[in-house]
Amino acid sequence: MATAAKKITLSPSRDIPFNKLVLSQSNVRRVKAGVSIEELAEDIVRRGLLQGLSVRAVLDEAGEETGIFEIPAGGRRYRALELLVKQKRLAKTAPVPCVVREGGIAEEDSLAENVQRAPLHPLDQFRAFLSLREKGQSEEEIAAAFFVAVNVVKQRLKLASVSPTLLDVYAEDGMTLDQLMAFTVSGDHERQEQVFEKLKVSHDKQPYMIRRMLTEGAVRASDKRAQFIGVDAYVEAGGPIMRDLFQGDDGGWLRDVALIDRMVADRLEREAAEIRAEGWKWIEVAPDFVYGHTFGLRQLRGEAASLTDEEIAAREALQAEFDRLSEEHADADELPDEVDARLGELETALEAFETRPLAFDPVEVERAGAFVSITHDGGLRIERGYIRPEDEIAVDPEDDTSADGESDDVTSTDDNDDATDGADDETSSESEEEDEGLSPISDRLMTELTAHRTLGLRHALGEQPQIAFHAALHALTLKVFYHYGSDSCLELDLKSVSFGAQAPGLNDCASAKAIRARHEGWAKALPKESTDLWAALQDWDGDSQALLFAHVVSLSVNAVHEAWNKRPRALAHADKLAQAVDLDMTAAGWKPTVDNYLGRVTKARILGAVAEGRGQRAADRIEHLKKGEMATEAETLLADAGWLPEPLRTPGRPASQVEEAAAEPVVEESAESDGETAIGEEDGVADNGGTDDAPRTLAAE
Repeated sequence: MATAAKKITLSPSRDIPFNKLVLSQSNVRRVKAGVSIEELAEDIVRRGLLQGLSVRAVLDEAGEETGIFEIPAGGRRYRALELLVKQKRLAKTAPVPCVVREGGIAEEDSLAENVQRAPLHPLDQFRAFLSLREKGQSEEEIAAAFFVAVNVVKQRLKLASVSPTLLDVYAEDGMTLDQLMAFTVSGDHERQEQVFEKLKVSHDKQPYMIRRMLTEGAVRASDKRAQFIGVDAYVEAGGPIMRDLFQGDDGGWLRDVALIDRMVADRLEREAAEIRAEGWKWIEVAPDFVYGHTFGLRQLRGEAASLTDEEIAAREALQAEFDRLSEEHADADELPDEVDARLGELETALEAFETRPLAFDPVEVERAGAFVSITHDGGLRIERGYIRPEDEIAVDPEDDTSADGESDDVTSTDDNDDATDGADDETSSESEEEDEGLSPISDRLMTELTAHRTLGLRHALGEQPQIAFHAALHALTLKVFYHYGSDSCLELDLKSVSFGAQAPGLNDCASAKAIRARHEGWAKALPKESTDLWAALQDWDGDSQALLFAHVVSLSVNAVHEAWNKRPRALAHADKLAQAVDLDMTAAGWKPTVDNYLGRVTKARILGAVAEGRGQRAADRIEHLKKGEMATEAETLLADAGWLPEPLRTPGRPASQVEEAAAEPVVEESAESDGETAIGEEDGVADNGGTDDAPRTLAAE
């Protein structure tokens, strides 16, 4: 006959006045870090006490109850109630629901309550937040109710919005929390599931790979096209945008590339229409032009329109306010926000006076054109006043000048006679010339005489280096700024002021922008007409002449390697020139990226670059990756290392900044840890319904 199982008896519960309760020394919780009494007190005010205290009666020496009860389990809740009593928000005699324990060991009660508690799975919390949101609570209300930042609520709601299929996988420990965070970049469930299927057969399942696959083909919000049209305008046009709430994303990714291209083209065309209305013969429009697109074209010299009296007064008032604010805060370590904002407004307003469009000769405008494109930071770039060679006005042959300074027409007595006939008849016609008076010098004699003069000039110029420098500067400046080579008798030439080789973003690189700004500065300083150039250069001081000469000569540099054009000695000279000017391509703004180097070389070269730039340990950490992932990781590692590939190094300079200073310890933490910290920010969540356990950190997932 089977013995009936013994039935248990639960400990009785009762309400005990708060002033009859005391903390027990048997409570196993000793560490107070991460325990927020104030937030739990506010949660009790909001919801009441959701879980009673576990207490034991305090006995006297005779073993009789004293009417006082000690608390081995529930100390944090007691402290919160105690705080409310001190704040006079709870009566001292307020009844507190308690479970009265008898028998056993008090320390066991405390330990069991904390250890036996099953922590809430993160996914349950995400879904609970989503349920509250669906029931009408705002993100701010949810954040206030659970004492967390609004951004934390947004993150958890984002996690709850991932494809249910993927959430089920996460619930069964089929993916990590970091991987789930990465999937939140895209809100397209179908796309999320497609990427997950690809990951199943992929060697690399790291979160950064998930983000890359989800954003493949999208345009970053920091791209100049996105900045040009405006992200808000793109969204208003119905364009979807992807955001990463767990890592810096530079504004996110714009998914509809076709819409972006259409919006960019539409705005450029609108801007071009306004420029076209100025009367230009042609307008070229593109988001970007290759470097050197204006070479070979003559640029018109416009004139700045004079300011009106009202504009002068407005500019002076702005400048006076700018000077006053600058002087008042000259000694301040940090400007107040309102002052800093105002100074920025004043700078913009003053700059507008200096960058007003130039006025051009209407006759020249009719045969010139303009380029309309986008600057590197998303602004509008307008390059006005360029004349193509075929639109230049044909120049009539210049009149010859006789030895005595008078200009005469060089004609033959017979239109059918050629130069040879004229030379043969030179002697025989002397008598006729004497009878007819002064006649033109023959072509042959003029050639012979000027040949002698040429040698005389060469000899004299060779003994006067300063005049020779002036003449060379004049000739080269004509070539670069005026394109009138015939205005100089020196047959100097810049063989190549441009080159055909291009690279991604070359026109917007730091060096290109600096050269463009310097060129525009010189163009403004030079006279409008080429005939005035010689005299203008004579009036300049030696330093100004030397700087202009350096700029003009610099435009002839061609150190480009071209497979079809072997020039070993020229490239060797480029190394010497780089040493002479102490060229530092890192200072010039070049950094290795996937696009400009790392994604276009072998894995061995990638690892070699990381080893040189960050040390062998860093290279070893990425050695197992596939080439695409390796290149991406290498770009991050080398971002601030100052490393350069061999073709960009100047002989005698170190290959990277690491070689100039002691190598810094390699940071072992992954960039993905940023998201973990954000999602694990739970220390402030009130524990008014569970036990005295500290809140579970989701980053532990």
